[in-house]
Amino acid sequence: MAEIKDPENTIIMETTKGKVVIQLLPDVAPGHVARIKELSRDGFYDGIVFHRVIDGFMAQTGDPTGTGTGGSDKPDLKAEFSNTQHQRGTCSMARSQNPNSANSQFFICFDRAPWLDRQYSAWGQVIEGMDNIDQIKRGEPVQNPDSIVSMRVAADVA
Repeated sequence: MAEIKDPENTIIMETTKGKVVIQLLPDVAPGHVARIKELSRDGFYDGIVFHRVIDGFMAQTGDPTGTGTGGSDKPDLKAEFSNTQHQRGTCSMARSQNPNSANSQFFICFDRAPWLDRQYSAWGQVIEGMDNIDQIKRGEPVQNPDSIVSMRVAADVA
């Protein structure tokens, strides 16, 4: 099991395929980390499906409508692009064509995706459970999709 060094900046996500532990990157994307923590603490992500999963690329989730067009009732976020590379296990925000349109949807990269670097706001890195992410059902849209069972800030988990 991965050691959790900073429970306030670690997410524990239980999926239908198993547990995933994400180290947050508050120094890289403070606004996005704050949003992920806020929505996790509100229980927003519980039960939300992985609606878009592309083999060799990424698994996307965070849309309460399950369509890829929805988000939370919170305002969209200002882009926090960085030099953080999109590699296996990188967690980054989905958005529309507008760079400042990220809200609640995010994706986890299966492999290196250099074309996303400095174009999408990376906010975390999977430190445990990528084998579970690898098992998520593929599709656009996914038939009978896997989902997030619960997503919590580690500091809040007994």
